[in-house]
Amino acid sequence: METVTLRRFELADADAMMAWASDPEVTAFMAWEPSESVEHLRAFIGGTVLPHPWFRAICLAGPGASPVGAVSVTPTADRCRAEVAVAVARAHWGKGVATAALKRALATAFADLPGVERVEALVDVDNAASRRALEKAGFHQEAVLRSYCVVNGRLRDMVIYSFISTDPLVE
Repeated sequence: METVTLRRFELADADAMMAWASDPEVTAFMAWEPSESVEHLRAFIGGTVLPHPWFRAICLAGPGASPVGAVSVTPTADRCRAEVAVAVARAHWGKGVATAALKRALATAFADLPGVERVEALVDVDNAASRRALEKAGFHQEAVLRSYCVVNGRLRDMVIYSFISTDPLVE
């Protein structure tokens, strides 16, 4: 398994972000369309990512490592809950990168986001890889939410996972 680190994004990360944000296979289960330009990603990083309370670049260990993905923990209107999301470049699928990023996120997000006691993930029922990554990171599957939302123009069933602050972190 690759050694994964998390760090804050920088505007200069837009070029590396194109590797996954423009890939239709990576975005197939996402609520957003593949990105079409580095300029769009720079605007997204500047306007959304940098002011976000917990949005991190996933990097592989090594000097000057560029991001190979992103993980975010977003507080909801109910301040005791937050939602986690993760995306990883296809070249790094199946190598434990998403699982490692989720574990690292859980290790610090509760302390970084005062009042958050529960982190949730909503995953398309057909997204087996993301479901496995969440389970390996220690999340618990709670339920299938039937006809929950529209993704890429299709009504989808979603699986809800949770990790609460008192759950043990998985090594």
